[in-house]
Amino acid sequence: MLLDTASLYYRAYFGVPDSVKAPDGTPVNAVRGLLDFISRLVQDHRPDDLVACMDADWRPHWRVELIPSYKAHRVERENGSGPDVEDTPDTLAPQVPVIEAALDAFGIARVGVAGYEADDVIGTLTARATGPVDIVTGDRDLYQLVDDARRRRVLYPLKGVGTLQLTDEAWLRGKYGVDGSGYADLALLRGDPSDGLPGVPGIGEKTAAKLLDAYGDLAGIMAAVDDPGSALTPAQRRRLDESRPYLAVAPKVVQVASDVPLPPFDPALPAAPAHPELVDALARRWGLTGAVARLSGALHA
Repeated sequence: MLLDTASLYYRAYFGVPDSVKAPDGTPVNAVRGLLDFISRLVQDHRPDDLVACMDADWRPHWRVELIPSYKAHRVERENGSGPDVEDTPDTLAPQVPVIEAALDAFGIARVGVAGYEADDVIGTLTARATGPVDIVTGDRDLYQLVDDARRRRVLYPLKGVGTLQLTDEAWLRGKYGVDGSGYADLALLRGDPSDGLPGVPGIGEKTAAKLLDAYGDLAGIMAAVDDPGSALTPAQRRRLDESRPYLAVAPKVVQVASDVPLPPFDPALPAAPAHPELVDALARRWGLTGAVARLSGALHA
């Protein structure tokens, strides 16, 4: 089980009231929410391995070089010597180090790699896995990793993590008309304002799905652009032709990496907190006794 950690703690932050605070008044709603998410996931799914995948760089420079608008609207401050600073709610940013400390104290593997997003860590671990993989994320970009033959699916939270949308190829085909391998092409054709991807003007989700159904993939669509006898409408041909510079680089931006140089780590789900004294100290310091007890209990079960 691979956790898109930032996606989940953002959901926890907005889903758990900010009245949940430490004894000193510091909000800890994202921390408590994430720990409870993990407790429920462990309780319901009992994965052999559990990895909290982290955004060491939420907006990698190599993606921005290809598409400068990539996540540009979410930049609070550019940083020439490292990752840009993301526009994050004031009361969420201080909770991230607490989340990291809690994961480490429990012994839950936490993996991030400089220059890469959590999506890329997830893509690499998924590519390496020899058994089934469940990816827990609120980010639809990771639908591209769904693969029934290799037993890769996405668990998409609909309400907390108690109600999860089990995303397999049948669900993707019913919703978008593509399978996992076609989702990245669909996304780059239609664009994604939340990620600053412009897409092809005039090509929405339904049109993109029809084009992929007719021509297979992006390469097939561009071959149809060059084929005067293809069934593309004049407007589609013109728009796709004019978008060649974008379409030449968009696949590298949209597709998650599968070759991230990962550090050594132990992915095994711990049977008990690795550092119980640190867990106890965190519970007291941040007023997380209940959440810590629930996660400890889920690990012991």
